Amino acid sequence: MKKWLPLIIIALLIFGLYSWVKGFNNTAVNLKETTSKNWGQVESSYQRRNDLIGNLVKTVQGAADFEKSTLEAVIKARSQATQTTIDPANITPEQLALFNKAQSGLSNALSRLLVTVERYPDLKANQNFLELQSQLEGTENRINVSRDRFNESVEPYNKHIKTFPNTLLAGVLGFEDLNYYKSDIGSEKAPEIDFEFQ
Repeated sequence: MKKWLPLIIIALLIFGLYSWVKGFNNTAVNLKETTSKNWGQVESSYQRRNDLIGNLVKTVQGAADFEKSTLEAVIKARSQATQTTIDPANITPEQLALFNKAQSGLSNALSRLLVTVERYPDLKANQNFLELQSQLEGTENRINVSRDRFNESVEPYNKHIKTFPNTLLAGVLGFEDLNYYKSDIGSEKAPEIDFEFQ
């Protein structure tokens, strides 16, 4: 029996190590998949906004003799926003900054469009425009909720791979911490809205 004892101990150690690695890996994969799914919801919300903006622009074009520069700024910003994408499996601060910049440009152009539209009483009374405006407002709320859910899913994943002894396996198995979605620089300041039209 004594000659088998070292083999039994080694087998138990190997089984214990295997169980630990397997448990760490499977948990990390599940948590990372959740963050990838939540990032997909962020992108889906932005895509919904981009789709609605196309309809908004058409409605505004058809209902008003509209300032060309404002309309072109919205169309250009929408195009730039749809060209900027992020790989959810490898989100870096640089990618998030580029994505945020493109989406911020679209938000700013859209805000200018909606403020400028205030000059057109017929357009403001147009049922299609009012519905689109309401849909855009709801979409902005969805975007915010999606970004919050993404950040909430990043936290348990990062905690899982950064706590000891899991941190020993994270590097070996290729798990890196994920970045949180952050607000635009300067977004802590309230925007100035000017309703004085020349």
